[in-house]
Amino acid sequence: MRKQYQIEISNSASKTVYIPNELNLHTHLTKLAFGTHSTDAVFLLQKTKKNSIIISKDMADALHFPDLKIPLHAFANKGTLYLGPLVGIFTSGFTSFPLRPVGDRTLFFAKLLSVKKTVGAIPYLFGDQHINWEQGTIRGLFYHEEGWETFDVPFPNVVYDRLPNRKSERRNELKEVRDRLQKDYLIPWYNPGFFNKLDVYERLQNDDDISHYLPETHPFSSFSVIERMLADYGHVFLKPINGSLGLGIHQIIYDKKDGHYYCRYRVRDENRLRKFNSLENLMGNIFAGRSLSRMLVQQGIRLLRHEQRTIDFRIHTNKDENGEWNVTASAAKMAGPGSVTTHVKSGGEIKTLEELFESDAEKAEAVEKLSKAALKISKALERNMEGIIGEIGFDFGLDRNGHVWLFEANSKPGRSIFKHPQLREFDFLTRKLSLAFAVFLAEASIMKPQEIIR
Repeated sequence: MRKQYQIEISNSASKTVYIPNELNLHTHLTKLAFGTHSTDAVFLLQKTKKNSIIISKDMADALHFPDLKIPLHAFANKGTLYLGPLVGIFTSGFTSFPLRPVGDRTLFFAKLLSVKKTVGAIPYLFGDQHINWEQGTIRGLFYHEEGWETFDVPFPNVVYDRLPNRKSERRNELKEVRDRLQKDYLIPWYNPGFFNKLDVYERLQNDDDISHYLPETHPFSSFSVIERMLADYGHVFLKPINGSLGLGIHQIIYDKKDGHYYCRYRVRDENRLRKFNSLENLMGNIFAGRSLSRMLVQQGIRLLRHEQRTIDFRIHTNKDENGEWNVTASAAKMAGPGSVTTHVKSGGEIKTLEELFESDAEKAEAVEKLSKAALKISKALERNMEGIIGEIGFDFGLDRNGHVWLFEANSKPGRSIFKHPQLREFDFLTRKLSLAFAVFLAEASIMKPQEIIR
């Protein structure tokens, strides 16, 4: 069981650290570390403050230790006592406005950083422009009750990747930061990159324990593939391989009775449904002048409906302070009238599972099926994808026979479901575990680096 200690800074003798007796472990301590900085120290026992570690001011200055009054963990290994963890949250899109340092995402980051005391970590925001490679420090942005403040701190024990989009992810200078911190400083970096829909499908389809959750999916190659899948399933979806927020999704329906093809899609904040006498006409009109090489075709599913509107489910999973997967949030999303997706921006509504299911038994059965699928697929993605994964947002469907289908897995899931007043406690839990996992990674990288740095 990990324990947190209040870190006090005093004017005591130079280079001294007073520790409770319980930290006087089987190792002879000679160094104190914070982030990637360390310094020689004299360790003395103190009996009066069993939950405190007292460090001299000159050591705090040498380690760039900010006095934020946050209880921290202490890990002892090979003669060094590590205080922390120091968690760098890497992002882009910084502004020059002190009250809104990351624009529209400022509130999210303020809420994320506000869980620091419950986790026992010091998190800060940074971008490539905040790094001083020569000094080994970062001018990090910290959030507390008084607002945002900057401090020069060491490189972190762990980096949590919160780049906002694929465009920023492709920037060379941001790739170089990640590569250099990982390779030269051996800093664990979790949740790197955005999932590619087709890549996820191809990596999971050969996993016998998972493949039955996957709707048939192919990269677009020809009209004949769509025709064959329409014959099999009645409707299909065309999706951008790297899309998000439901943008660019088209539903194609074939009505056997009247022999017509229908396309449902959204353009300029308007849901549209158009009718065509052939698939060629549909494709030529809807996709005129557009390349389909970055689209995939996915099997349509006859999903559960509520109030005559299609339902799918958002399930969040997070790794916790023990490195174990947990289901941290569950919600239903109800499609807007005439909408091809259940996204709120397309007129969708968020519902709790209690609001959706009439009986407790129905709800319990759905929760069990969705949670089981989410945990199994989280572990499968961890096995099959590169990098350290700490959180996933799943979009699942339940068909009318009760079978679970995976539509999407998101490495940086949106948080629109937490606007529902009854889901706010899960908002806190997902934020808490996002940083609690950093504690696990930091300890593992200190105690068993060979298991983390590969």
